[in-house]
Amino acid sequence: MCSLPSFRWYWQEKKIPMYVEFMKNNYSPNFKYEDFGPLFTAKFFNASHWADIFKASGAKYIVLTSKHHEGFTLWGSQYSWNWNAVDEGPKRDLVKELEVAIRKRTDLRFGLYYSLFEWFHPLFLEDKSRSFQQQQFPVSKTLPELYELVNKYQPEILWSDGDGDAPDHYWNSTGFLAWLYNRSPVRDTVVTNDRWGYGTICKHGGYYTCSDRYNPGHLLPHKWENCMTIDKFSWGYRRDAGINDYLTIEELVKELVETVSCGGNLLMNIGPTHDGTISVIFEERLRQMGTWLKVNGEAIYETHPWRSQSDDVTPNVWYTSKRKQKLVYAIFLEWPTSRHLFLSQPIATLGVTKIKLLGHGQPLNWTSLKPNGLLVELPHLTLHQMPCKWGWALALTNVI
Repeated sequence: MCSLPSFRWYWQEKKIPMYVEFMKNNYSPNFKYEDFGPLFTAKFFNASHWADIFKASGAKYIVLTSKHHEGFTLWGSQYSWNWNAVDEGPKRDLVKELEVAIRKRTDLRFGLYYSLFEWFHPLFLEDKSRSFQQQQFPVSKTLPELYELVNKYQPEILWSDGDGDAPDHYWNSTGFLAWLYNRSPVRDTVVTNDRWGYGTICKHGGYYTCSDRYNPGHLLPHKWENCMTIDKFSWGYRRDAGINDYLTIEELVKELVETVSCGGNLLMNIGPTHDGTISVIFEERLRQMGTWLKVNGEAIYETHPWRSQSDDVTPNVWYTSKRKQKLVYAIFLEWPTSRHLFLSQPIATLGVTKIKLLGHGQPLNWTSLKPNGLLVELPHLTLHQMPCKWGWALALTNVI
């Protein structure tokens, strides 16, 4: 429902003046949030097309927002009567359609986002007014829907969010997670995040998210995810967004490389329109990322952080590794005009170390420097001969 009004979503919950004014100028005086329901049509939603775009992006998993903070479910939840995509608006089970398309057309893992709390639900508001000393809302709404989601669609990622400032014992998170990991149909495959109640974020979970757009720039001891947006300012679709409001592919590649080198995954958010389409700007960014990964995916997929995450002399150089193959990858985001790239961290051995440019393949010449580091001679390539446009990766064999 964030695709409507395609502007901002804090109209009622925070009553930000700019958003209130937008609603006043574009909708009738008595317009209520629930009046968005019939306007959310998803009439052009094509799950197969979405799946093809996601596959082309090079992604390994996707996470669909099954329900956000307004409470509208994209499936026919029996616990959200008349406020779901089967009863209202599209009159379709959008979760099922995408689940089937993803699993039929791709090898991506299928994940679901679910907001624990709801802005306007009277039971949640009543529980909140009593300092969460009663649990009417989670018992009658949140927990039944979570069980329904898992049993019906069997997601391999369950992305919880929106604790509403309520502690985990209010949501009975540990009870649900015990069932999820021990008795649910996805107990052997499911992965969860860390947003299961106030105070749990960045402390408990299969992987940490810590905050929106979290990118610490250094190695963490626990697996983590950088959940961020291609639109710099919004998670939902915005009609008023300008071209400079979107991250460029260069910026997105940098975000990916930094994240992976520090042991994280990158979850890039796109905001679809109310009629079910992915805007061309989002599709272009996803396909561009896929193009980059076709060349450089070896330095990203199934890699581990190396002993150094970035180069401390040459800027915009990040490292990943594959220990069993004795490989270190140096991903550099700027092509040096001299064609000589200095790497201060790797220690090479003459006659043993080999270096190649991904997408080029031929061995490159290099010189060991003292007291440490090496100088790599990059190939002389025209613009059209470049293996990619937005960042390059060297594969270094047998360095320490």
